[in-house]
Amino acid sequence: MVNLYPAYDLSPLAGLLLLAALLALGPVLWVWLNHRQGRPHQRQHALRVLTLFLTFDLVVFGAFTRLSDSGLGCPDWPGCYGQLSPLGAANQITAAEIAQPEGPVTHAKAWIEMAHRYLAMAVGALITWQAALAWRDWWRQRVVPQALARQTPWPWLATLTLVWVCLQGAFGALTVSLRLYPVIVTLHLLGALVLLIMLATQVVRGDPQAPRRVLSEGTRRYVHVALGLLLVQVALGGWVSANYAVLACTEFPTCQGRWWPEMDLREGFGIWHEPGRSGSGAYLSLAGLTAIHVVHRLMAVVVTGVLLALAWRLHRIPSWRKLARLLVALLGLQLATGVSTVVLGWPLWAALVHTGGASALVLTLTWIAASRTWQAAAVATAAPPGMHRLGAPP
Repeated sequence: MVNLYPAYDLSPLAGLLLLAALLALGPVLWVWLNHRQGRPHQRQHALRVLTLFLTFDLVVFGAFTRLSDSGLGCPDWPGCYGQLSPLGAANQITAAEIAQPEGPVTHAKAWIEMAHRYLAMAVGALITWQAALAWRDWWRQRVVPQALARQTPWPWLATLTLVWVCLQGAFGALTVSLRLYPVIVTLHLLGALVLLIMLATQVVRGDPQAPRRVLSEGTRRYVHVALGLLLVQVALGGWVSANYAVLACTEFPTCQGRWWPEMDLREGFGIWHEPGRSGSGAYLSLAGLTAIHVVHRLMAVVVTGVLLALAWRLHRIPSWRKLARLLVALLGLQLATGVSTVVLGWPLWAALVHTGGASALVLTLTWIAASRTWQAAAVATAAPPGMHRLGAPP
């Protein structure tokens, strides 16, 4: 599709920012009404939890936007044909739909795309509000140290989160202006997961009532390694989806009737190209698409082994057993939905659950990594006999 409309039209930006502030006001009021009898730090913690939940929804809805082919439902950014909503752009959308009935612009796709942008901007407004509160509390604690003794201000991480969500918005604009280049789409997905990690860290570390658990330094490092490998696997999954390589293999566990089909790694993993095409502009060959798909499968084997080993290590500690079981359950869900996308012909529901499961795995590992812990050796020395076996702090 040749886009004759300019990729950027900032005329509706002020209206969109106002709309984002109004949408963010809803969660703020909901938290205040449900925690009006609580302390300020309890309300802020509840708002952090709600923002994390909405960001998780945003990641899944972003996958729906991409998988429903709605990423270019509005061919400009940040509005839709320079309008605040598809209602104001109804004539342009209709004209584009008549010109290309099978093209990326339809009324339904335009609404999906704009709904994703509305939610993203509302999340950005919530993160801005939390950064402002974090700096306010930090300043108050400097002036009157006893005033917020029970709080754990996070001004630096909150500010970094705000900067990061602005970068995510910039990548969202690039996905439109560069017509869904796979490298931009994949980086945008990774950026969304990093945003989840930042928000989850603030939720876990900012909860004054969170218990401390036994966790050795070696296991903590193992969690970080597992999280890094999982992010690599998610990036590979995004690369598969952005290049339409899911159906390069239509059976499991073999591919094209072989355990090791013909592959072209150089073509499949060329960085800068349009979706489904190689760097030369030609459509990706079956060997290139197969390389993308099979590498994702092989990495899945590695990540599965690492996460199962981590779950086994955690299950040996009573205070971590629930999270260990959750880890195994989410891993099983990922394997089931991953296989389903192949053998069932890439159904939308399986792809969405697969994305949600990957995000949930990232959150679970972040929860473990960010939790307040005691090193097992230190607890064994300081605690009364038997206490360290229960995972209780001294």
